[in-house]
Amino acid sequence: MRKNYLSPSILSADFAHLGEDIKHVEAAGSPYLHYDVMDGLFVPSISFGMPVLESVRKITDMVLDVHLMIQDPDRYIDDFVRCGADIITVHYEACSDVKRTLDKIKEHGKKAGVTIKPKTPNRVLEDVLGLADMILLMTVEPGFGGQSYIPESTEKIRELRRVLDERGLDTDIEVDGGIKKDNLRTVLDAGANVIVAGSAIFKGDIEQNTKDFLKIMGE
Repeated sequence: MRKNYLSPSILSADFAHLGEDIKHVEAAGSPYLHYDVMDGLFVPSISFGMPVLESVRKITDMVLDVHLMIQDPDRYIDDFVRCGADIITVHYEACSDVKRTLDKIKEHGKKAGVTIKPKTPNRVLEDVLGLADMILLMTVEPGFGGQSYIPESTEKIRELRRVLDERGLDTDIEVDGGIKKDNLRTVLDAGANVIVAGSAIFKGDIEQNTKDFLKIMGE
């Protein structure tokens, strides 16, 4: 039985009370914490970088799931490792040599993931299947929180899981964007097992929202 992991995205947290918000999801039992890095180049928005990650690392032992939405991420792999990342995921579209980038992450003893945008076909991943520990399928256009789930994403998840199963690969499939309690079961049934949720976790009662997600996920 494949294990499911919830990865709440602090992009939707209240930054005036970030430490408290993180403690709420941790207390509720979430194993991962999702950390979105945006550079204003690969995506239009700018979020946060190494200093915030380093501060987060000091207050939690949760798995820090770092999603680099930045151009040429190779430049910063060493820095994000130093600041406490446990998983580093890079965009296929942002790498000049995605295999080299994944190898660099793995050389540090960290889990390496590759991400594709909603309009990028799964077939571009052919050369990294078996190399990536996790594949993140964006289910909204990257760059902004609070967007609605793109329905066509469900078939992309199902197709990718089928290919991984056919090859005997137990690679994690992460999904990010518009995941809420009412469509969570859909992405799980399609084959996703690492679930990123932002506003659905951090808006309202954080601990109860986290517990509700974990219950649906069977965790």
